[in-house]
Amino acid sequence: MSGAVENLVKVELGQRSYDIKIGKGVLSQIAHSIQKASPNARCVIVTDSNVNQAHGDVLKRFLDEGGIEHSTIEVSPGEKSKSWPTFQQVVDDILATRLERNDLVIAFGGGVVGDLAGFAASVVRRGMGFIQVPTSLLAQVDSSVGGKTGINSSHGKNLIGAFYQPEEVLIDLDVLKTLEPREFRAGYAEVAKYGLIKYPDFFAWLENNHQDVFAHGESLAKAIKTSCQAKAEIVAADETEAGQRALLNLGHTFGHALEGYTDYDGSRLVHGEGVAIGMVLAHRFSNRLNHCSMDDVSRVEAHLKAVGLPTEISEIPGDLPSVETLMGFIAQDKKVKRGALTFILTKGVGKSYIADDIPPSEVSGFLTDQLSK
Repeated sequence: MSGAVENLVKVELGQRSYDIKIGKGVLSQIAHSIQKASPNARCVIVTDSNVNQAHGDVLKRFLDEGGIEHSTIEVSPGEKSKSWPTFQQVVDDILATRLERNDLVIAFGGGVVGDLAGFAASVVRRGMGFIQVPTSLLAQVDSSVGGKTGINSSHGKNLIGAFYQPEEVLIDLDVLKTLEPREFRAGYAEVAKYGLIKYPDFFAWLENNHQDVFAHGESLAKAIKTSCQAKAEIVAADETEAGQRALLNLGHTFGHALEGYTDYDGSRLVHGEGVAIGMVLAHRFSNRLNHCSMDDVSRVEAHLKAVGLPTEISEIPGDLPSVETLMGFIAQDKKVKRGALTFILTKGVGKSYIADDIPPSEVSGFLTDQLSK
């Protein structure tokens, strides 16, 4: 491992600004990052069993070499770990290590671990520092950046949590080599999302370079850096989603409803797949409202299909959801205001916008059509 930081992105949040370090082997810098964040800190690693088996020994070796005292908390892989019982266990386990406020939590895993560990760090001793070490493409380009932490409820996804920024984000490209192809594809949905939100040139670049991204070529680092820059720019302007940060939820209102109906069963649907279908639905719904053209819809569908992502609700294994079930989850979405539905819609590729006061009848009629396809 070279440990070279090939790309650096800064999230500008005043005194809480932090760096995103991207490169091959940057995991080797973990001890330095800890010392920089909190000299002489001890740390607890929160990870899942899959990541721990694949990369845990390497991380612990770097901590040992840096003289960092550490312990490990392991959770089950998958969305179901973003739950009250697992959260309580992680909090209790952190307290059992007798770490103090100036010690650190290391979130070492995909989006589930990052959200769970970050939320735990936000409440233990009224707030401990934490470092994000994302190991999935989805976590590297999305969930590890911006400070959204939390767990799911039976009422919907990510309804319990806090905005809590990390001390630093270490993105090691090498760990992606052990990622399952399905999980890599799912992460790519979030990469494509940035182009569809407001960066049409990036989406066009992805259309021409996605094969090199999937081959772990030089385009991968560029795709990750561009995604992180896009998110950092949006987060810096609107940290707590009072306005334009909501654009990052393109496809997520539909996607979260689909995840909810599968009861967060990763064998049926993982988050990025839900987002892919959700982004297609958002473009189709925009077209139904005469906001974007069918050419835009077709272009989005074609690209997501080209990389192997699902674009239809019917591609989710098992029984189809009812309109009522999906509308129930949509009504619980965090972007609902006094019963009126808020969606991220689009006027074309790279031209998304926040649409307030969407009548529920419009959405249910649209979903009825989609489920009959």
